[in-house]
Amino acid sequence: MTKRKHQLLTESERNQILAIPTDRDHLARLYTFEPADIEIIGARRERRNQLGVALQLALLRHPGITLAQLIQNRGAMPHDLAAFVAEQLGLRVTDLADYAARDQTMTDHARELAARLGLRGPTRADIPFMIEAATKTAWATDKGMTIATGVVTALREARILLPSISTIERASSAGRARARKQAAYALIDDLSAEQVHALDQLFDDAGGMSQLASLKTIPIAARPDHIRQILDRLRQVRKIGISPDVAGRIHADRFRQYVREGRASPAYMIERYVPSRRRATLVAFLLDLEEQLTDSALEMADKLIGSIFTRAKNAQARSYAATSKNVARLMLIFRRTIDALTDAVDTGEDPIEVLDASVGWNTLMKARPEVASIAETANLDPLTVAADRYATLRKFAPDLLETLQFRAGKGSAKTIAAIEMLRDLNRSGKRDLPTDAPMPFRKEWRKIVVGDNGKINRRLWEIATIAHLRNKLRSGDVWVERSAGYRQFDSYLLSEPKAKPIVSALGLPPTASEWLEQRGRELDWRLKKFAQRLKRDALEGVRFRDGRLQISPVRTIAMPDAEALADRLDAMMPRIRITELLHEVAQETGFLAAFTNLRTGEACPNENALLATILADATNLGLSRMAAASQGVTRDQLLWTHDAYIRDDSYCAALAVLINAHHRLPFSRVWGDGTTSSSDGQFFRGAKRGASGGDINARYGVDHGFSFYTHVSDQRAPYHVNVISAATHEAPYVLDGLTSHGTDLKIVEHYTDTGGATDHVFALCAMLGFRFCPRLRDFPDRRLAPIAPVKAYPAIAPLMGKRIRTDIIAEQWDDVLRLVGSIKAGHVAPSVMLRKLAAYERQNQLDVALQEIGKIERTLFMLDWLENPDLRQRCHAGLNNSEQRHALTQAIYTFRQGRIIDRSHEAQQYRASGLNLVIAAIVYWNTIYMDAAAQHLRSTSVAVPDYLLAHTSPVGWEHIAFSGDFLWDRAAASAGRKALNLPPDSRVA
Repeated sequence: MTKRKHQLLTESERNQILAIPTDRDHLARLYTFEPADIEIIGARRERRNQLGVALQLALLRHPGITLAQLIQNRGAMPHDLAAFVAEQLGLRVTDLADYAARDQTMTDHARELAARLGLRGPTRADIPFMIEAATKTAWATDKGMTIATGVVTALREARILLPSISTIERASSAGRARARKQAAYALIDDLSAEQVHALDQLFDDAGGMSQLASLKTIPIAARPDHIRQILDRLRQVRKIGISPDVAGRIHADRFRQYVREGRASPAYMIERYVPSRRRATLVAFLLDLEEQLTDSALEMADKLIGSIFTRAKNAQARSYAATSKNVARLMLIFRRTIDALTDAVDTGEDPIEVLDASVGWNTLMKARPEVASIAETANLDPLTVAADRYATLRKFAPDLLETLQFRAGKGSAKTIAAIEMLRDLNRSGKRDLPTDAPMPFRKEWRKIVVGDNGKINRRLWEIATIAHLRNKLRSGDVWVERSAGYRQFDSYLLSEPKAKPIVSALGLPPTASEWLEQRGRELDWRLKKFAQRLKRDALEGVRFRDGRLQISPVRTIAMPDAEALADRLDAMMPRIRITELLHEVAQETGFLAAFTNLRTGEACPNENALLATILADATNLGLSRMAAASQGVTRDQLLWTHDAYIRDDSYCAALAVLINAHHRLPFSRVWGDGTTSSSDGQFFRGAKRGASGGDINARYGVDHGFSFYTHVSDQRAPYHVNVISAATHEAPYVLDGLTSHGTDLKIVEHYTDTGGATDHVFALCAMLGFRFCPRLRDFPDRRLAPIAPVKAYPAIAPLMGKRIRTDIIAEQWDDVLRLVGSIKAGHVAPSVMLRKLAAYERQNQLDVALQEIGKIERTLFMLDWLENPDLRQRCHAGLNNSEQRHALTQAIYTFRQGRIIDRSHEAQQYRASGLNLVIAAIVYWNTIYMDAAAQHLRSTSVAVPDYLLAHTSPVGWEHIAFSGDFLWDRAAASAGRKALNLPPDSRVA
C-alpha cells in the first residue's frame, strides 16, 4: 500500500470516520425509524425504492453522507445496516436489487430527503469553515483523528453533509498548520530583540557542540562538580529571561508538544525550522529546561546529603562492631563484679574487699576508659560523624543556596531564616555564628550543635540545616520556584470545587461523620461475627491458640489433567521467530500506529525499523547491536526511528492497543474477565557501581540496581510498568498502575505481596473503588483496629490494636477528598503524593488521617482474608501470574547480562516499556494460537473444558526464537496466520 503525501489519517482512521456500526445495540440507537419516517418511506411505491429511501434517510442522519458516497467509499452496501432497516419495514435486503445502479434516482432521493431534514450538501465555500473548525480543535492537539473528528462535528452541528474524506483530511491538515502557527506566535510575540538574538545564538559552537546541545547534556551521576555544572546551565537559561507566564498563552497539551519536540530533536534539526517554529520550540524547551535543571540539582543534592549521613551511620556501625571483642571481655568483668557484690551482701563482708579480691580494683580502673569510649561510640549521633564529610557539602551547598529561591509557609519560617543566614555567611566569608542563629532542626541536634561553652559549632549547624532543608523539600513544606518536583504541597491538589464532582462520582460522602457511621457499623458487626466464628473454630484454615492466630498456608493445587492439557497445547504452537511474531501481531492489532512522528504526527513508514527499535529496548540489545544483528534495517534508520517515534506516551498508547485487543479475544476469558490484577517488582542489576544510578537492596545482594514494577491482569497481560530504584518502597507505585494504565480493563480487585502494602494504599484503594488484597507475610502479627472501644471485643482482645482516631479523620476529611479527587482526575500521580506524605519529619495531619482510614480498610480486609479461603487462593493465584511474567522477562531481557546500563530514567523506562510491549505481543499471539489449538482438539472429540484451560497460561515461550539474526524483511513478507504444529496424522485428518 502506497503512502499518501502529507498523510494525516491512517487507513483505519479514514474508515472509522464513515464507520457504520454492526452490532444490534448501536444499530437500534442510530437507525430506529419513527412514524414520520415510515410515512416518508411509505410514499414510495416500489419496494426497492422504499428500502433505498430508508437507507438514504438513515445515512443522512449518521454519519451524514449519501448512499452514493458510502458505496463510492466502501464499494458495497453495508449488509448489517441494510438488514436492520429492511427488518423494520417488513422488506427483504434483496428488494434493494438494482436501486444503487440507478444514479439519478439515488441522487434525486438524497436531495429531497436532505431538504426534509434541513441538511445541505457541502460546497467549496465551506472549506474556510472546516479549516477554522480544525484550527480550534488543533489548538490542543496534533492528533489527526481528533482534529478530523472536530471538523466532522462542526459540519454536523451546521447541518452540512460530510464531503469526501480527502477533503476533510486536507482541511484538517490546513487547520493543524494554522493552529501550530498561531501557537508559535503566541509564544514568541513579545520577545525582545535581545532575547531573539540570545535564542539564535544557542546554535553557535561551544567547545565542539552547539550551546543548545550543551544545555541538553545534563550530568546524571551524583557528584558535587555535577551540581555546579547543572547550576551553571540554569543560570545560562535564566539569563535569556523567558517569563514562565508565556506557557499559559497556549493550550497545555500544545505546550507539552513543543517541549517534547525540543527535548527529542537534535539541535541541527531545530535550526532548520522556520524562524517562528524554531523560536517557539526553544521558548517552550527553555521554560521546561529551567524546571528540569532545578529538579536535577535538587535531586542530586538530595542523594549526596543522604549519602553523607548513610556513610556516617555505616562508619559508626563499623566502629562499634570493631569493639565487639572488648565488649565481650568487659561484660565478663561486669558479670564478675555483680557476682562479687552479691556474695558480699549475702555474707556481710566488705563489698570493696570482696570486689578487689574477686575482680581486682586495678582491673576495674583499667576498664573504665574503655567502657566510656564504647558507650560514647554507641551513643554517637550520625550528625557528629557526618561532620567528617563537611568538605563534600561545601563543594556544592553554597552555590545551590545562592542560585535557587526557597519558599515556605509560616510553619517553616525558621528554615528560611536559617537559609538566609547561611547565604549571608557564605557571601561575607564570616565563620562565626551569632548566638541567636535559627535552629529549625530537631532538638537532639540542637544539643549537639551548641557546645558546653554556649558557642554554636558552625560545621555541625550547617550540616544540620542542610539536612533539615532536604527533608522539608521532600515533604513540600519548603518549595522552590520554577520546579516541577519540589513544588508547594498544596499545588499538587485540585481545589475543593474542582475535586467535589469527582469525589461525588466515586460515591464518597461529603462529610466524615457519614463515612465513619457507615464504616463503624460495618466494622463492629464484622468484628463480633468474626469473634463468634473464631470461638467455634468455624473458620477454614484459621485457629486461635494462646492468644495468637494460626493460618494454614495456601498451597498450589496440583492438577495433572490441566498440566497434560497445557503440554498438549504447547506442543501444537507454531514454531516462530520473534521478528515474525511481532510483524504478525502488528498486522492484526495495528499497535504500531500509536508510534507517531514527534514533529509531524504521522505514523512510522518503516515498520521494520520501528519493530527493531522496540525489540532493541526489550532485549537490552541496544540500537547499534540490533543493527549489526539485523537484515533489512540500518543503524541510521534505527537512530532516526528512535528519536522521532519512541516516547513514553507512544509506548503507553501502543501497549493500550495491545491490551485492549487481547481483552477483546473471547479466549482470554478462560483466564479471567480483566477485573483483577497483581503487581510485583523484578530486580535488574545496574552497570558498574554508581555508573547508572540505582541503589542497593540487601535482598538482592551488594549490586546497585533497579526494579521494573509491573501490573499484570488476570488475563495474563502486563498493562503497566514503572522503573523504580531497588531501594524504593513499592507501595506508592501500586496505585500508579491502577489509575493511569489507559486501557479498557476495569480492575476492581488487586493483589500484591507485603512490599506493596501500607495503610495508605489500603485507604486510597478503597476510596478510589479498588479492592486491595495483599498477601501479608506478617499477618498474625498485625492488629485489628476498631472504631468502637476495644473492650467491646473481649473474646479477641489479644488481636486488637489501638482504637481508630476518628477525630483526625473528621478534621482532615476535606483534604482527604481533595487528595482522592486529584488522583482520580490524574492531576497528580499517587506515588508522588505518598512519597511526599512519607517525607514529613513530624507526622502530617493529612498523612495521619489517611493512615487511620487505611487501618479501618486493612482491618476489614484482614477479616475478609480470615473468613474467605477463596480470597486467599485468588490472591495466591494472582501473584503467580506475576511470577510467570518474571520468567518470560528473564528469557527476553538477556543481553548485557540483563544489566541496566542506561544512565537516564527516561532511557531506563524505554527499556521497561519495550519489554512490556513485547511480552504483551507474545501473550496476544499465544492466546490466538492456544484458541486455535483448543478448537482443533475439540474438533477431534477431545474434551477441553474451560476449568482446565483456566490453569494454562499464554506466557510460554519455548516455541519462540529470541536470538540469532533478525531477518526483518523476511518476517514482514511472511506475516500472517501460521499453521498449528500438528502431528502428520492430524494434518491429514
